[in-house]
Amino acid sequence: MQLLEDRIIKDGKVFSGNVLKVDSFLNHQIDVELLDKMGSEVKQLFENENVTKVLTIEASGIGVGCMVAKHFNCPLLFAKKTKTLNIKGDVYTSKVESFTHQCTYDIIVSKDFLNETDTVLIVDDFLAKGNALIGLIKLVKEADAKVAGAAIAIEKGFQDGGDMVRKMGVRVESLAIVDSMNDDGTIVFREG
Repeated sequence: MQLLEDRIIKDGKVFSGNVLKVDSFLNHQIDVELLDKMGSEVKQLFENENVTKVLTIEASGIGVGCMVAKHFNCPLLFAKKTKTLNIKGDVYTSKVESFTHQCTYDIIVSKDFLNETDTVLIVDDFLAKGNALIGLIKLVKEADAKVAGAAIAIEKGFQDGGDMVRKMGVRVESLAIVDSMNDDGTIVFREG
């Protein structure tokens, strides 16, 4: 998606350790118009999948997930990283190692909101090592729901997460795939 790639070049910041900071428009301060266009693009990519739920993980995927869910006219469900008092009853759970936070979370989704009748599109802001995406796939499969695929805002194509998830047989569509980032701030995107 050229619009997203242009915005990454304009406002993204590259830091050591393969960190791409896009918090000025994607996952801290949110450019709602851009995310709306991204949601429309994802809808076009997955329009034949009969999506009944969009699933993401808190917190950075929620903005993108909301706009995708809006275009599918379905609920957004997000996996929580901690069980709170307002989640009663049974939950699906999976472990996720966070690349950004350098820790492991037990993510949870209430069984009230995910079941075998759902066709779930998983959405996230980034795909690097694939840990969050694999954890979300496990939750969907635990619920005996169907995985429609995964829609990712930015994939770090130089890391193995995308390839790993695709080898699992899950369709992954990324709106921008970064092939390389250099310490001088240069970002190279995958063609096509």
